[in-house]
Amino acid sequence: MQVLIMYFSKTGNTKLLAEQIAKGVESQKGVKCVVKPAGEITKEDFLGSDAIVAGSPVYFGSMAAELKDVFDRFVGLRKQMENKIGAAFATSGDSSGGKETTVFSIIQAMLIYGMIIVGDPMDATGHYGVTCVGAPDAEAEKNAFKFGKRIAELAAKLKS
Repeated sequence: MQVLIMYFSKTGNTKLLAEQIAKGVESQKGVKCVVKPAGEITKEDFLGSDAIVAGSPVYFGSMAAELKDVFDRFVGLRKQMENKIGAAFATSGDSSGGKETTVFSIIQAMLIYGMIIVGDPMDATGHYGVTCVGAPDAEAEKNAFKFGKRIAELAAKLKS
């Protein structure tokens, strides 16, 4: 089973959060985690994954164009992505910087792909997807691990 974590990161903060989510994914036996920047995502990465986790910094309250480009390029794969797990995460430079709207922009694309959306577990933030301001602090890292673990667990259950 494979989980793809794709992200765009200009400052490196979103990449750091992606790596923390990957640790949670990789804590589950039998799960391969592929972590790649949006510009390197291939059709094979997309189709070969049982779950896709997408992350972006806040760009005008939405996902970065580089991440949206992935969804735009693979729109012809929509029917093949149906019923796969989808999840989103975001980083921002300010506490009120639009993280939730950015997460929702990613979730909206995943819903159009027919994906099953997973949010944070209740023992993390219990909301839409992990977020942080700037680089992930210890709390964000802990929540990201729990988020990744939950995604892998649910993808495995869905696949079995």
